[in-house]
Amino acid sequence: MEDKLYFTYQQIHKLVQKIIREINTAGYSFDVIVAIGTGGFIPARIVKTYINRPIFTVGIQYYNENNKPAESPKKIQWIDEVERKLKGKKILLVDEIDDSRTTLVFCLNELLRHDPAQVAIAVIHNKIKTKNADFPQKILYFCGSDVENKWVVYPWSALDIDEHDRLAYHQSRYCREKSESRRSESDFAEHLT
Repeated sequence: MEDKLYFTYQQIHKLVQKIIREINTAGYSFDVIVAIGTGGFIPARIVKTYINRPIFTVGIQYYNENNKPAESPKKIQWIDEVERKLKGKKILLVDEIDDSRTTLVFCLNELLRHDPAQVAIAVIHNKIKTKNADFPQKILYFCGSDVENKWVVYPWSALDIDEHDRLAYHQSRYCREKSESRRSESDFAEHLT
């Protein structure tokens, strides 16, 4: 379990709420949501609960069946009549995780080719690691939470949701206890000085 991070639907929902608050604080409104499949489908649907806009889905394949990255991403599914649906629109591009950033930048560049008014990116998690690419400066970026560079297991990938939630619960309890222990040690050290 230590080489993987588990998250429940409730945790994901709360992170989407946080992202929505940040979007509202930034004053960003958008016309359409573009969900990167398959990981961005559920987060995009939760976003739609708070900001009711149409969702377009795109399929980008970067990892193979053994979770190994390819040389470059490729389009599997794209938006029909893309020019008409995206030109001049404000787009929120949604995915579950900013890992190497390769898929996000690939999709972003494809969207920018169709002259949108603006594109913002929203991800549930950002892995703390060196990225393969950077976003242009004009791109707004919203992230629910930064996470360690470990394999992230989302509830929509679980074969046994009860076991998945049990692992997520134990992991979050362990992290809380570890954090409290560090805080106690720090308080004790300050008391000695």
